[in-house]
Amino acid sequence: MMGGKALSEATVSMIQAKRDPALKAIVQKRIPLFYSQGADLANDRPAHVRAGSSLSWLGDKLALVQDDANFLVFIDPDSLTVEAITLAAGEAGVRQFDDLRGNKRFKLDLEACTTVPTPNGDLFLAFGSGSMAQREQILMVQASDPTTPTLKQASALYAQLRAYTSFSGSELNIEGAIFQEGQLRLFNRGNGKPDDNLLPVNATVDLNWDSFLAYLDIPEHHQPPALQHICQYDLGNLHGLNLSFTDEIATQKGIIFSAAAEDSPDVTLDGRVTGSVLGILDTNPR
Repeated sequence: MMGGKALSEATVSMIQAKRDPALKAIVQKRIPLFYSQGADLANDRPAHVRAGSSLSWLGDKLALVQDDANFLVFIDPDSLTVEAITLAAGEAGVRQFDDLRGNKRFKLDLEACTTVPTPNGDLFLAFGSGSMAQREQILMVQASDPTTPTLKQASALYAQLRAYTSFSGSELNIEGAIFQEGQLRLFNRGNGKPDDNLLPVNATVDLNWDSFLAYLDIPEHHQPPALQHICQYDLGNLHGLNLSFTDEIATQKGIIFSAAAEDSPDVTLDGRVTGSVLGILDTNPR
């Protein structure tokens, strides 16, 4: 039983990560990201990109979302021009969120994104983490009109993800999304606070794309898609702290993921970080 529901629609499997000393990541270049428009005090926009929570191609640009600032970022890889698209403001009209302002509970907390090819052109999706009610929104951007993003409230979907604790564990925290072969795969980051018999888990779940799109089109009239193929991952630890998913991208060689070892007390508070790793998942490990 999961959250009072029989797990009838999703099978659960477990995968343990293994260290491969032959794999390594090399930083070839570092480029500071400053908006070509500069700072904008009226919209509470700083002069620079504050975070890089997740990124995905949209047309010939890299689209980047930030968990601590309500701005979508487009990066031209050739000219390195950085453009900001203003998203909805939080309380009191602000769009930057941090501990000094004491307003982190109002942020969208966009932590995961992916791009889906559709008959109407590419569709960019960015997901709130789901760690709070404010963070249960999904950002939609059409490649044909990238300057007009849409936010959709998806409370029913997040409630379903949270109810299946084989995926969400003790606390839901969506930190990755990829699209492959008609399926949308979401990644939960296992850095939550233990709750009674529930522990935080790193896990993935698959959603049928057609069912998901129908739900996203009119969330009030459609049920969220059934959860399929839940898989939990033991990513090991780094310098004494458990590793947990922070982002993913699908490639021809498999799914490349990043994971961080953070001593966070729960999914909403930051903690000491002892390092990060990159890894590769099989495209379909089931």
